[in-house]
Amino acid sequence: MTSTIPDLAEHLLGLDATSPLGQLRRQRAEILGHEEGTYRALVLPEDPGGVSLAERAALALRGALIERELPLAAHYRALLAATGEAAVIATAEIFPAPAGEDRLAVLFRYADMVAERPADCGQADIDRLTGFGLTPQDIVAVTQLVAFIPYQTRLLAGLRQLQQEPAA
Repeated sequence: MTSTIPDLAEHLLGLDATSPLGQLRRQRAEILGHEEGTYRALVLPEDPGGVSLAERAALALRGALIERELPLAAHYRALLAATGEAAVIATAEIFPAPAGEDRLAVLFRYADMVAERPADCGQADIDRLTGFGLTPQDIVAVTQLVAFIPYQTRLLAGLRQLQQEPAA
């Protein structure tokens, strides 16, 4: 599962790289590169480790739904659909997270907690993830991914505002 989209934010907003806003973004090319690089590292890594690409897309979809960022959710839904795991899409869209102790339910409950109540996360939650074979690096990746989605949401909101402002 790879993405051929050169810049996700611009793609979702229909923003042309040569537009005034696109050109403004390129004045800080290193930030643009970090933003896109973080997306690819967290959602589409070459080596996903113990968290599959489908699980990553599902977690991102869930985060976008929590943030009520529908275009971003549609993007992650499409990424998840490309994995061929349609049942995971339905599970990702269940709120609150499904009960049970299967891996996906536990991952979703952890993601919800990190997104909505990070102070509630404790050692028992980490141990539960470890029990499913996640390494400390995998748990950090999941946590970073969950934290990245609100960043993407705010970025998109800010760019939308700037798209609406008249040119100076």
